[in-house]
Amino acid sequence: MDVVERELTDPWEGVLVAPARGSDIGVLVLAGSSGRVDRERARILAEQGMAALSIRWFGGPGQAPGICEIPLETFTAAVDLLQADGAERIGILGFSKGAEAALLTAVHDPRVDVVIALSPTSFVWCNVGPGRDGVQHPYRSSWTWRGQALPFIPLDDAWTPAEPGSGPVAIRGWYERSELTFAHLLPAAEIPVDRSRADLLLVAGGDDAMWPSLPFAEQLARRRRSAGTTVRLVARHHAGHRPRLPGESPASPSPRFLYGGTPEADALLGAAAWPHILSMLRNDG
Repeated sequence: MDVVERELTDPWEGVLVAPARGSDIGVLVLAGSSGRVDRERARILAEQGMAALSIRWFGGPGQAPGICEIPLETFTAAVDLLQADGAERIGILGFSKGAEAALLTAVHDPRVDVVIALSPTSFVWCNVGPGRDGVQHPYRSSWTWRGQALPFIPLDDAWTPAEPGSGPVAIRGWYERSELTFAHLLPAAEIPVDRSRADLLLVAGGDDAMWPSLPFAEQLARRRRSAGTTVRLVARHHAGHRPRLPGESPASPSPRFLYGGTPEADALLGAAAWPHILSMLRNDG
């Protein structure tokens, strides 16, 4: 399918990739803590007949340098753009911290019809990196809504990695320890997906070494079911933090972090999720 790419510079850096004939399905694509514009993921969605918008939601001109008190209005403005471009059905596909943003946006914006959360969390977490003021500590919320910071879980800085040294580390244990340390903050920091009208697809690997995305996804699914709302969970126990969708290139190794899984297992998870992603975005029933 022929697609057209449009570069964006205002109000954020981004790219809108859409079929040349247009589409009534609009998808906001949110990367994780890299903050990058995910052109490849937007392109493979556009090749399936959807208008896909990927934006830099932090670290760009006029934005916080880290994931610190990011206004959820950043994402509702992206929904505005997709609707102005002709989208009648709105989806958000978010990965990791981008999945956190996607879930929260759908809670606050009833225009969102479907959320695909890859390697999600079930809680609001603290900032990753500094805010607009350049300050990283003490911890603050990753997100705000209408100028108010959302309740969050801090990280327990007494944690140390199991594999000390100069190589990449697995930080899943940091999140698991922080849940225990700050257990009294968990209820207020829960992402209330039971209040969202959006259809929900959760995709998670059991070998995720960044954070416990499969237990998080199971918590989100229970929250939905307890409210009588639908949810779909696609999981593979040998996959890690970075599922790869069909048509995407393999993820590059990191000098800082261990992600878990294997390229083969991560690709199998993405392949298992892919038909559900397309079906839910297209509202095939």
